Amino acid sequence: MDPQRRGLTLTLILIVGLLTVAPVAMLLLGSFSQGLDAFGQFTLAKYASAYSDPGLWKVLFNTAVFVVGSTLLATLLALFLAYLNTRTDIPFKFLFNVLAIVPMMIPHVLFSVSWALLANPSNGLMNLALMETFGLDKGPLNIYSMSGMVLVEGLLNMPIAYLIIAPAMASFDVSLEESSRVFGAGAWRTLLRITLPVLRPAILAAFVLGIVRSLASYAVPRVLGTPGNEEVLATYLYEMISVGFAPDYGKAAALGMSVLLVAVVLIWLYRRLTGEGSRFVTISSRGWRPAVVPLGRWRMPLFALVALLSFIVIVLPVVVLLYTSFVPYSMVPSRAAFAAMSFKHWAEVLNDATSLLALKNSLFLAVVGATLGVLLSLFVGYVIVKLRTRGAALLETLTYLSFAFPGIVIGIGFMWFFVQTPLYATVTALLIGYIATYLPYGVRPLASAFVQVHDHLEESSLVCGASRMTTMRRIIVPLLVPGIVSAWILMATMFLRELTLSVVLSRPGSEVLAVQVLSFADDGLWGQLSALGIIMIAISTLLVIVAHLIGRRFGARAA
Repeated sequence: MDPQRRGLTLTLILIVGLLTVAPVAMLLLGSFSQGLDAFGQFTLAKYASAYSDPGLWKVLFNTAVFVVGSTLLATLLALFLAYLNTRTDIPFKFLFNVLAIVPMMIPHVLFSVSWALLANPSNGLMNLALMETFGLDKGPLNIYSMSGMVLVEGLLNMPIAYLIIAPAMASFDVSLEESSRVFGAGAWRTLLRITLPVLRPAILAAFVLGIVRSLASYAVPRVLGTPGNEEVLATYLYEMISVGFAPDYGKAAALGMSVLLVAVVLIWLYRRLTGEGSRFVTISSRGWRPAVVPLGRWRMPLFALVALLSFIVIVLPVVVLLYTSFVPYSMVPSRAAFAAMSFKHWAEVLNDATSLLALKNSLFLAVVGATLGVLLSLFVGYVIVKLRTRGAALLETLTYLSFAFPGIVIGIGFMWFFVQTPLYATVTALLIGYIATYLPYGVRPLASAFVQVHDHLEESSLVCGASRMTTMRRIIVPLLVPGIVSAWILMATMFLRELTLSVVLSRPGSEVLAVQVLSFADDGLWGQLSALGIIMIAISTLLVIVAHLIGRRFGARAA
């Protein structure tokens, strides 16, 4: 390997290692330290205090119920939808693509808040409607419960599980099932002995990734669990560092190390499962065709069910937020409610100095952060795909390590890191934390794009006298425009909606939109919250549209 490539690889290993390993190392050191103001004075007292707390066992039980329940719901829904989309003649299959992509544009905190507006026990819109219709004294629904948390988190994680299971379902050779039936096996035995074993890697991968995401989830437990005293690890850790006059950062770091280790093991298991798919290949020739199962009389009822699910996951959250942003207080939609609508909440938000500062900070983080993140991802993807050295393998491992980082936990690690520097409590600290946490979302699409670019193009440019940087700028990058646009959109939308890292690192002056939305929720200012939430969704949509237009323009120029 020539010196330039070796130097690039070592530089990237240093940068990515600093972004991913440094907060973990600081988390470990912090778990043995007396406190932020006594860093380096080592003790085991924090571990003893964390794991001898009698309240921890209830938190662990709640966490297990929340994580397993929501992941099971998401996986089963994804399996059901993947079967309908890939194996049946259900109409309007474009709905499945919408279900898989659009929910990712809605911040989790806003999705959670929309359900709180619908089904909170005091003045939820659904409860108010049921009370008025049936003359009830109190609303029968309570979203501030473990079952409510499981439902909402399951709906949020369902699109990710679908994206993993659907491709495996689409490539499944149904002749295996037909052969099983020919030899006398019934439908259930064929399902258990043939279908599920072949799809097992995809199903398990979706389940494991769902567990990781639920374990790291903070928005749903904070918005729906805290009012109902349903505490899980994420909210338990946050309370350690934010509640009271003497936050215990060392105790939070000690408990966070265990959570981080569990998440790392789960991510390793996920990558192991997704890497062994070749053992379950069932397509062996070009003549294969996916069989379509006729649904008969169930065709329209099942389509209605999918349409209802699409409405619940995509349309309902936005409609509820938009409606609530105009009414003076929680009101069932009626002639009186529409007559009382005004722009009062919008005016309050747009005149609120903290909200405007949060908007400014979030836009900066989304645009500048995503641009820097994509630039770093571009070089990382190049080294991983094109060099294939031991250094490249190490770089890939360091890059995807952050997949295992639960936001609250790694936020505590970054806090220990930044408090020793002038960056503490600044927007720059958030910028670095965001790029470190979401770097894999930039590297993945760019690495896939690099695979499509043949090495001969680069070699021909070098032979003609161009430098490597000129070759990258004039030859490689124009061919990677679709991957660059995808990576930028992913990172920008993630940065705009980010909550878990932000609640730990943001301080007065460095507020972001998701934290401000959470602040409105804590104060019960649902109207202002809804108006700010619609602004978040509008900005996210606008960023996607602009990025697509720019990508199309540069793509046409490159062609």
